[in-house]
Amino acid sequence: MSGCVKSKPKEHKMSEDKKNFETEAIRTQLERTDFLEHTSPLYLTSSFVFEDAEDMRASFTEEKERNIYSRFTNPNTTEFVDKVCKMEGAESGYAFATGMSAIFSTFAALLESGDHIVSARSIFGSTHTLFTKYLPKWNITTSYFNINKPETIESFITPKTKILYAESPTNPAIDIIDLELLGDIAKKYNLILIVDNCFATPYIQQPLKYGAHLVIHSATKLMDGQGRVLGGVTVGNADLIREIYLFARNTGPALSPFNAWTLSKSLETLHVRVDRHCENALKVAEFLEAHSLVNWVKYPFLKSHPQYEVAKKQMKLGGNIVAFEVKGGLEAGRDFLNAIKMCSLSANLGDTRTIVTHPASTTHSSLAEEDRLVVNITDGLVRVSVGLEHVDDIISDLEQALN
Repeated sequence: MSGCVKSKPKEHKMSEDKKNFETEAIRTQLERTDFLEHTSPLYLTSSFVFEDAEDMRASFTEEKERNIYSRFTNPNTTEFVDKVCKMEGAESGYAFATGMSAIFSTFAALLESGDHIVSARSIFGSTHTLFTKYLPKWNITTSYFNINKPETIESFITPKTKILYAESPTNPAIDIIDLELLGDIAKKYNLILIVDNCFATPYIQQPLKYGAHLVIHSATKLMDGQGRVLGGVTVGNADLIREIYLFARNTGPALSPFNAWTLSKSLETLHVRVDRHCENALKVAEFLEAHSLVNWVKYPFLKSHPQYEVAKKQMKLGGNIVAFEVKGGLEAGRDFLNAIKMCSLSANLGDTRTIVTHPASTTHSSLAEEDRLVVNITDGLVRVSVGLEHVDDIISDLEQALN
């Protein structure tokens, strides 16, 4: 029952019989119990029992690898993490209650007072708040580089810099950063490179191949893909994950067994879902690019994207997020949202349902205009998380709203 008894992060060695991505996603699971179930059962238990006093002692000193308490590990979270590790080519990983708990725990576990982060400025709003409001309480500082000026990155690195951080594609402007370049810089200065790979998923992009040490996902998004559960995961170098695990074990941001079971099942269909998401998104992007009421469109696999060549180099597909600017600014963006009929107005993304967001009046409305423009969030910017509806119906709704 080796798949059911882990009490600390499992280190993954790449086996010679490594299978294709789709097969690993479907066939990586716990060993079957005596019931010979076809799919892994739910382990809805807060704790696990011991055979005797010696078993209990050896378990707590980690002389034995086994489940102790579901705040530490649980068979369902083990299976979910195993799958993500194989998808990303990672040694080890740990699952969290949300994507933001994964981000916070990763940084909190690895940083000390006086440390410094160099980060892309185009990052998720809550991550930005973490860097600017909360980490400074512990004397941890952050310098931001413009993702469209990667040649400036090295100028921000100091002797106290410990982590280099970026998202690619970025949220919500869909900019692309050259991961290989980041990997080279991290190696040159002995930095820990952490990449938020949420928008791409491991099916589209594997940052560890380009020199990243850790990869973070909000599993709430495309990994679940159906708007059902929250979750997060960090995978990568086993030594770093060990530190993150110890921090999480003592602070408690663990993923619930039910959510882990749901996410593990969701990963089995990730490839077919993402294929269709990307197919639909490219068609939506091409439609918008040709529309007279649209100033510009950003989608990684459009040839007009400024980093198109970089995207083609490191991404298998273009993702499901399309960003575009409506002519008319802030009011035009609001009017567009008010005219939407079928698509959802929501702050989430990566759902089966197409979701439309106007960042300047919603998710990024608290930022001053000059701060928004630095990260390409213009007044008329609209972000579309393209879903799995028939693409003609998606385009029809966007078209009537534009008109």
